[in-house]
Amino acid sequence: MTKMTNKAMTITIIGPGLIGGSMALGLRDSGFAAQIFGVDSNPAHAARALELGLVDAVLPLSEAVRQSQVIIVATPVDSLTTLLPQVLDLMDHNQVVLDVGSTKQPVLASVRHHARRARFVATHPMAGTEYSGPDAAVQGLFAGKCCVFSDVEYSDADALGICQKLYTALGMHTTTLDGAAHDLHVAYVSHISHIASFALALTVLEKEKDENRIFELASGGFNSTVRLAKSSPDTWIPIFRQNRDNVLDVLDEFINTVSRFRTLLIKKDFDTFKELMQEANEIQRILD
Repeated sequence: MTKMTNKAMTITIIGPGLIGGSMALGLRDSGFAAQIFGVDSNPAHAARALELGLVDAVLPLSEAVRQSQVIIVATPVDSLTTLLPQVLDLMDHNQVVLDVGSTKQPVLASVRHHARRARFVATHPMAGTEYSGPDAAVQGLFAGKCCVFSDVEYSDADALGICQKLYTALGMHTTTLDGAAHDLHVAYVSHISHIASFALALTVLEKEKDENRIFELASGGFNSTVRLAKSSPDTWIPIFRQNRDNVLDVLDEFINTVSRFRTLLIKKDFDTFKELMQEANEIQRILD
């Protein structure tokens, strides 16, 4: 395996779907990647990634890793705890592997005592859509977004530097959080949003049996609120399973807040209802 240089690199993407495929597009377009190999356990996805030009070739795991300088593991989080140690087993001290998982503590624990732990960088690019698979890959998905690096003190400085350059090439800015803090904050900001969207979609489907009415009357607000309900359960069930305690914590608070709105409606206390809505408006100041 050749050492890292400032030249374009050979990249392997394990799981060239929405995130992995979009990274492939961005890294190729930016000149960061000279060649991209794909690894996928789903033959149809592998063939589609090749057909779409996301990857230059689809290879077995060991062959792809052996030929690459950087390995990106972009599979569902439940597979990371077994897959990442396997990848580290195949690597040498010149290569770098990073994950893009939405939860961090389980994967960090799975490689904590691995002899090549320092060649692993735990990352979470905070970007995505409600779609999945190679056809969901889009150019520019990461531009202007944030990527979280976790437990950076356990990674080699040169490995961190390569990953920093990789995400800069994608147009992202970065921040650092330890694994526990990452999982806590993404539960508050990201994971609860998906549960709320799934719940709203189920509520509407239960109450409104006329599908034509849903289609005709759905406004931009409804569409944007339930957009995340189109997300793949195969992606999100592992996330909820791994981050269960933090999700339960924020879900309890969400239920309490919804219950408070319900009580105010029962009491016809629209003055307090308005006050709560005005408090909620403060989120826009933070997001702007």
